[in-house]
Amino acid sequence: MAAAADSPEAKELSLVGKVELRIALADSDARLEAILKTYLSPLLLKLASEHGPVRNKVLSILQHVNTRIQPPSIKLPLVALLKQFKDPATAPLIRHFDLLYLQQGIARVPPSERLELLPTLIHGIHSDAAKSASNGAGVFNLLLKLTPHLRLPPRGSNEDGELRERLGLHQSPDDAAFVASYFGKVILLTVGRMATHEGDSAGAACPGLTPEDFSFLTLSGKKETWDPAHDSGSNLTETKLAVCRFLASGAFTDRERHLPALFASADPNSNISQLGDDMLKRTSPNISLEDAALVESLFAVYLGQAGARLQAARPPLQAKIAGLLSRSAIATTFTDSIIQMVEEGIIVPSSPDDHGTASKLPSGREASKLRGAIFSFVNWVARMASTSDLRRIAPRLVYGLRDYIESQGWPTMNTQGDYSPESALRGYAYEIIGLLAKASADELLSDPNIDLVRWLFTSLSADTSAANISVSIGEALGTVLQALSNMSDAEVQTSLRSLLLHHMSLEIGEESPAGHPSQVQRSTRFVAVRFATRCLPYHDVVARWICLLAVGGRANERNEVVEEGRKGLNPYWYRMLNPPKDGLSSQPMGATDPRYRFPDFSELVHYCFSGSHDTAATRENLTSLGQFDGKIGVFEAAVAYCRRALLAQALRTTEVAIDVDVHWEGKLDAAVSSDEAARAGLTRYLASFRSSSEGEGSDALSLLLQASLDGLTWNEGDGLGQCGEYLVELCSLSDNATLGGLAPQVRRLHNPILSNKVQVRTDAAHLFGILGSHEKSDRNDIGSLGESFMKKAKSWRTAIGTDVNRVHGSILALSFYLSRRGARQTWLPGFDPEAYVYIHLVRQMVTDATDTLLQEAAISAIEQLSLFGIIGPSLILTEDTAKSLADSLLSKAKAGNEKSIVALGRFAMNCSEDDPLLGQLLTDLCQLHELRQAEVQFTVGEALSCAALGWDSKSLVAHLDVDVARPKSAARSGTLSEVLDKVLEDAKQTKPGLRRACCIWLLCLIQYGGHLPDVQKRLRVCQAAFKAFLSDRDELVQESASRGLTLIYEKGDRDLKDDLVRDLVASFTGTSANLSGNVDEDTELFAPGALPTGDGSVSTYKDIMSLASEVGDPSLVYRFMSMASSNAIWSSRAAFGRFGLGNILSESSVDGYLAQNPKLYPKLYRYRFDPNTKVQKSMNDIWTALVKDSAATIDEHFDEIMDDLLQSIVGREWRVRQASCAAIADLVQGRRVEKYEKYLGQIWTMAFKVLDDIKESVRAAAMSLCRVLTGMLVRSVEAGTSSTKSNAMLDNVMPFLMSPSGLEASAQEVQVFALDTILRLAKTGNKSLGPFVPSLVERLLGLLSTLEPEAVNYLHLNASKYNLTEDKIDAARLKSVRSSPVMDAVERCLDILDDDTMRQLVPRLENAIKQAVGMPSKVGCSRILVSLSTRHNLTFRPYAGTFLKTMEKAVRDRNDTVSSSYAVAAGYLARLVPDTQVLEMCEFSKRLYFHGDDERQRLTAGEIVYAMCKHATDRFSSLAAEFLPFAFVAKHDSQEHVREPFEKTWEESAGGNRTVLLYLAEIVSLALQHLDSASWVLKHAAALSIADAANAGGSLLSEQQQQTLWPALERALKGKSWDGKERVLSALVKFSRHCAKLQQSQPAVTEQIRKLVLHESRRKNAAYRQHALVSLGEFVDGYEAEDLSLVVLDLVGEVVEEQSGEGGDDMEVDAGAGSAPTDTSRPNTVAHAVAAGFRAVDPRRLPDQAVAGRVGRLLDVAEKARAMKSGGVHAAICRGVTTLAGRLRAADASRLVSLTDGPAGDDTMMRLILLVSPLGDGGTAERAKRAEAADELAQLSPVIGLAQGSAAPARLRAALVAARGAERDRSVQAILDRALGR
Repeated sequence: MAAAADSPEAKELSLVGKVELRIALADSDARLEAILKTYLSPLLLKLASEHGPVRNKVLSILQHVNTRIQPPSIKLPLVALLKQFKDPATAPLIRHFDLLYLQQGIARVPPSERLELLPTLIHGIHSDAAKSASNGAGVFNLLLKLTPHLRLPPRGSNEDGELRERLGLHQSPDDAAFVASYFGKVILLTVGRMATHEGDSAGAACPGLTPEDFSFLTLSGKKETWDPAHDSGSNLTETKLAVCRFLASGAFTDRERHLPALFASADPNSNISQLGDDMLKRTSPNISLEDAALVESLFAVYLGQAGARLQAARPPLQAKIAGLLSRSAIATTFTDSIIQMVEEGIIVPSSPDDHGTASKLPSGREASKLRGAIFSFVNWVARMASTSDLRRIAPRLVYGLRDYIESQGWPTMNTQGDYSPESALRGYAYEIIGLLAKASADELLSDPNIDLVRWLFTSLSADTSAANISVSIGEALGTVLQALSNMSDAEVQTSLRSLLLHHMSLEIGEESPAGHPSQVQRSTRFVAVRFATRCLPYHDVVARWICLLAVGGRANERNEVVEEGRKGLNPYWYRMLNPPKDGLSSQPMGATDPRYRFPDFSELVHYCFSGSHDTAATRENLTSLGQFDGKIGVFEAAVAYCRRALLAQALRTTEVAIDVDVHWEGKLDAAVSSDEAARAGLTRYLASFRSSSEGEGSDALSLLLQASLDGLTWNEGDGLGQCGEYLVELCSLSDNATLGGLAPQVRRLHNPILSNKVQVRTDAAHLFGILGSHEKSDRNDIGSLGESFMKKAKSWRTAIGTDVNRVHGSILALSFYLSRRGARQTWLPGFDPEAYVYIHLVRQMVTDATDTLLQEAAISAIEQLSLFGIIGPSLILTEDTAKSLADSLLSKAKAGNEKSIVALGRFAMNCSEDDPLLGQLLTDLCQLHELRQAEVQFTVGEALSCAALGWDSKSLVAHLDVDVARPKSAARSGTLSEVLDKVLEDAKQTKPGLRRACCIWLLCLIQYGGHLPDVQKRLRVCQAAFKAFLSDRDELVQESASRGLTLIYEKGDRDLKDDLVRDLVASFTGTSANLSGNVDEDTELFAPGALPTGDGSVSTYKDIMSLASEVGDPSLVYRFMSMASSNAIWSSRAAFGRFGLGNILSESSVDGYLAQNPKLYPKLYRYRFDPNTKVQKSMNDIWTALVKDSAATIDEHFDEIMDDLLQSIVGREWRVRQASCAAIADLVQGRRVEKYEKYLGQIWTMAFKVLDDIKESVRAAAMSLCRVLTGMLVRSVEAGTSSTKSNAMLDNVMPFLMSPSGLEASAQEVQVFALDTILRLAKTGNKSLGPFVPSLVERLLGLLSTLEPEAVNYLHLNASKYNLTEDKIDAARLKSVRSSPVMDAVERCLDILDDDTMRQLVPRLENAIKQAVGMPSKVGCSRILVSLSTRHNLTFRPYAGTFLKTMEKAVRDRNDTVSSSYAVAAGYLARLVPDTQVLEMCEFSKRLYFHGDDERQRLTAGEIVYAMCKHATDRFSSLAAEFLPFAFVAKHDSQEHVREPFEKTWEESAGGNRTVLLYLAEIVSLALQHLDSASWVLKHAAALSIADAANAGGSLLSEQQQQTLWPALERALKGKSWDGKERVLSALVKFSRHCAKLQQSQPAVTEQIRKLVLHESRRKNAAYRQHALVSLGEFVDGYEAEDLSLVVLDLVGEVVEEQSGEGGDDMEVDAGAGSAPTDTSRPNTVAHAVAAGFRAVDPRRLPDQAVAGRVGRLLDVAEKARAMKSGGVHAAICRGVTTLAGRLRAADASRLVSLTDGPAGDDTMMRLILLVSPLGDGGTAERAKRAEAADELAQLSPVIGLAQGSAAPARLRAALVAARGAERDRSVQAILDRALGR
């Protein structure tokens, strides 16, 4: 036995037994608690005993313990149990019981003790859950129960930063991550889907959670876990809020809290979502969305995971996640997830079973938001995903989105409407389809049938689901267009041609293609043209045809379609729209890039005019002009384009290269008209078509010529556009064989020659000459036409109206015909004699014709005939007739007729060199220099070249328009030399007109005859002449000289070219002034006025010498001459124009002088920005010509340019400084910072120096430079750059902006710049601005007043003059401050605040508040305080108390608006301060109200109280006992605007009369303190508040409250009467009715009330007395303590006597101003007095014998009052009679003995009847009262027992009958009928 007792099992059982005994012997809960504290944990350890009896014993003890610890007062040893639970060595069974007791005991201890367990509870929680899910769930549930009790430190405080370490989470990141993760799952948890059976949670889950998570959070599916009604249950919403607050603290890192914050932001509870949004904003900047693990987890939450049984999130959270994914590039690599997202969220399956997603599709508003987010994400994917990823997802997504659109109805949506959410999403779908198609073009657009493109085109034409749906479809097509433009698949292009041609022919209202039963609702022509110009090569004939349809296909075509068509026809714009890979540089027409090649001429012409192309079946078959009916514009455009294509194709075979640039058409036309080489090449090319006669070339040319002729003869000769001009041009370039097919149709020209259009007549006449003179022309037709034209020409003297046009055409036709026939040397038999007649006729017309048109025709005829040598001094004309004709032409030439000048030149061609007429003609032409029109001088120059050179003049290149050898003109040997010498000599003259003419003539002679030896040997002389012309002040002379130098340069040898360049550069560098010519004392160096000197102007060399002598500085002579030298060249815009010196320098830069002098570039770069605009243009022209690749040149010489500019920016000359500023600004823009980083410091320094320049324009340039620099800084900050570079830039610019040179600068422009820059920087919201925020906020607040216009202050001071009030002006100023960009900038600055910057901001803001001067600044300060209190309350809370104290002084501002603003700020600040400070502000408000000097201070107090009530409601409610009594008293202020805020406060905070009763003692106490105030306003407010409190209490007043109120009411009534005192008296009367208990306990109260009422009724104040009598009546009516009728009747009698008399003492001493009787006060007083008298006499309370006397006395008073004849008095008498009669009837008969005994009754009755008579007087209301009184008297008659034979009843009845007969009102009739007994 002993051995058994010593066994381990026995020992353990013994120990356990002792514990059991102790527990059993515990006779109180306290002792049991103490025992458990010691033994419970050790006892639980025995559950791990290896002996079964021991374990069983422990279990039995625990059962007993469980029974004993049911009372909640018993606390369990939680610390020991938790420590034991956390011990890794603890057995699972022990841990189970530990957890059970922890769960049971944790609710029994105070929150402070619970929170002590938190660090231990969190430590190891991750491993707890890993070991046992149930235990982990239990521990986590305990953690959730503790979370709501956490008192978290302010965010950002030191305590907050130490919280993670205090909780031990810094040592166990796994635990922190686990807690944060499951906190996020708590936020996702919803308990509406709990398992049906207890514990059966295997299949239960909720969105975003797995079943395991759901079981974990619900403790294996226990419903009571989240049932607040259950003892152990928790409130899920409160727990989520607590969890969010905990997550937002410093206990967790941004990485840990990011996903929970995201979950919270999408919670349907707004309180939770706000916390989530706040957390998300703070964490997002520190979270990388390029983390693959994070993105994977986001996709998992969004989509769910089937394998892990994770449910997909709710739509709001999905939308949030989609938004985050739309900012992650790595998210685009999750292709499978993207496809699943789209399929589940957007694509509608065809049946519920498809893909199993039918049930997942959301619906309603959330669905629309989610789909919008998905679309945004897919948009992001389409833009950011790699090509390989897009190829995987794009096809499925595109087909899915197409299904989505078609499921809504396509092309017409089933439900239309602009406001339908699906309409917007439909448009988004279209846009994304385009993006995806572009991203995966190889997969989606390579289909030969281009199905997707056809589908989009059909959608554009027929989808009208929303007004702006076309924008989305158009954007999609635009995106597809970009992809197609890079594809060259032949099959795709073939299908595209067919599609585009179809849509070009569609009309609105037509049916869509088969398979889509809908009508075309929208034109697709613009998009079709865009596709043609972008997706098909320029040489594609169909594409060009589409462009032609766009240009001329419709008369009312939209401008955008026409413009797009023109771009498609223009090779330059086509190149711009489809740039080559090497950039946008222009290329010659002969460039070999096949894409930009012109269409094949033959193919193009046949397609346009014969429809022979095999693709033409897809369009309208337009085979002739007639078939263009309705689309005639296409014909004209087609002719013009085919002509351009022919010329371009022809020029490719020549050496003439024309760059395809913006001016290419002009260059092409110029080359065809004036370039000899080009024309020769074109002629050869056109002739080459004959060699291809078996092919299409010859037919194509003939077809174009025929089409042009059709256009000229269109509409009976009206002509079509420029067809005639094109035909003349082509015929002039064609040989005889080519024109052989066209010449026989010469008769068709008859109508056009006689047309009413000048150009048509001219073109037709010209063609008549070319074709009529052709050997293949019909001679009979020519003869008949010639005779017809001759006949019309002969009628020139009598022609009027349209006949003049016919004569004009006939004259021209004959002149062209005769001249070309002469050139061909073919003569028509039978017509030759008429030729002489015609020439004679023309000569007469030149002399005698008065009609301008006929004169021009005759002169043109002379010109044409002279050109080909038909007429001349020895040809047909005699010497005299020739001289006469020349004189006639000269007279017209002197009038400026250019045709006459040309005719003179042509006429002189036929004069022999020894003919005196030639010399005379040359002299006459030179005399034309007097003509001022510059254009005329160019014509004179051309005429001189013709006269001197004959057919050797290049000006006649285009005039040889028939296929013959060049004609021979009169021989010349020395004429040209003479003319040149004459012009060069005259060029030296000083006469401006002659100099200009000579310059132009010299230019023309070199241009048209520079190939001849006489000109070649004079080139150097001509160069010197042109150099001299460069200094001329006439820009035209400069332009001409520049062009002349270019021509000389082109025609000179290498030495001449280098000499010219050397002179130019020497002038530039200032080392020589060769180009300026010689300077003498008469040379004008400056324009008059260019250099003002006070008295006059410096213009000549002599003036300069005089000026130098006057000022004593001879060096001025050289300075001004040097300046003149520079200005003479470099300020001349023309000198460096397109055809000027720039070309010389450009060529030289390659192989000449400048190639050895690159130092020119820095200075030339600066000169491009010279202040002189002419210099700018000149230098830019040089730069453009000299530098072919500007960017490369600048990069190469960047350092040299920058060094030169930084040196020049502080140079002596202001022009150099200004130019340097502009040049630096241009140089740094658009370049990487690395390029100029090393110069940044210098640039800023120099720019700041020049900002203070003495020259205003230099300061402006420096300001512009600073803007550029700050613009770059702003962009850098906006991009989020936080590098050292941007910080360094900020460090440089911010101090300057806030310095006296910036925001405080005296110059307004500088201020505006500085402010604008600061606003832009602040708008970025970048944290790099943080260090500058404190000073920035202070400065900006001060600027609010500085920037306010001065006119506002003037208006404020003189408001009355402009019919304004200061309040209105201040309201406008306040509105301006609120909308000010400065305030917006301040708000943005506040968003950057953190704890450190807030600490620095506080003293700055305090200083700003104290020193603010203007109203805008003060209001701005108040708004900043509001913003800090609301949007930044966590960081601002520690400092709120300081600013609330500051508000005590700020609210005293003299400006009402400022005071109100600070009061509002105080209300917001009250949110953040302790209760003590709120109470201090309340006391301050009371002092302000009760002890303030004026009503403004009382109003301020009200505004403060109301602001606290409105903006700090919680704080106000908690301290209502202090605020509400004050508000109640103050809301009775006599000033309406003062009491208004107090009334609002009371209305919004109090619940009604019950609130008055609640704070009655405080209200009365406060009022009593100020009843004796020296201020009448306060005294009256206190009295009225007491009265209002009494009225509010009414019958609800307790006896104690009555005792409180009575003394206050008594004191309130004492003293003189005042306006409103009647309310106090009325309140006293009402109080007397409800204070029965008080009167019983204190009988003296009753007597005192009676005395007060009677005393107040005797006051003489007229305004007050009438109200006092009303209260008297009410009082005596309810007063039962004694009969007051006698006292009242005496008082009433006195009143009536006084008021009805002539005078009397109307006022007593206390009657203030305005209390004298008014027109209504006297009758009102009498009426109220009478009413009081009637109410005082109650027979029921009078002694029996006193009734008759009192009634008689009453009637005496009433009769006296009735004499006043006042309606109000009579009404009061009638009411009184009614009342008295009713009381008499109700009284006992015994009481009426004195009234019924004897004649007293008859007398009383009669007097009563007389009082209410006559019954018919007055209005309806008065008659009704009289009738009612009569009715009562009728009922009273039997009661008072009238004597036998009394006349009273009869009189009453007679009165009633009379009144009834006269009464028309039915209501009154009813009363009278009742009185008559009817």
